[in-house]
Amino acid sequence: MRKNNVKNTRINGEVHRVLAEVIRSEIKDPRINPMTSVVSVEVAPDLKTCKAWISVLGNEDSQKATIEGLKSAEGYIRSLLAKKINLRNTPEIRFIPDQSIAYGVSMTKKIDEINRADDARHVEDSQNDEGINE
Repeated sequence: MRKNNVKNTRINGEVHRVLAEVIRSEIKDPRINPMTSVVSVEVAPDLKTCKAWISVLGNEDSQKATIEGLKSAEGYIRSLLAKKINLRNTPEIRFIPDQSIAYGVSMTKKIDEINRADDARHVEDSQNDEGINE
């Protein structure tokens, strides 16, 4: 089976949706940060394994604690996944930390800082131009 065929794409999407829902509403582990999101899911073509990229908005300790909490709850998550999705095999889930959301937030802050500095410089330049013209 090809890796990116229609069936596998649909399975990836469904596992992604259910996994996000389970993490958001079913797991009560205090180690798991409430600002946790499932960025992407890739189920192997044989449905035996699954990679789930997890993004946590918070510091590095919070991210490590969240990944540890998810790893310890993997059996429970798999059982819920098996109940909600009818697959031949319920895949073993490997949680992989993903920095893309945190990276995007930091880049947005940097862009905003540059824009504010640029606006302040333009205001200064326009005031200097008015002083020269008088």
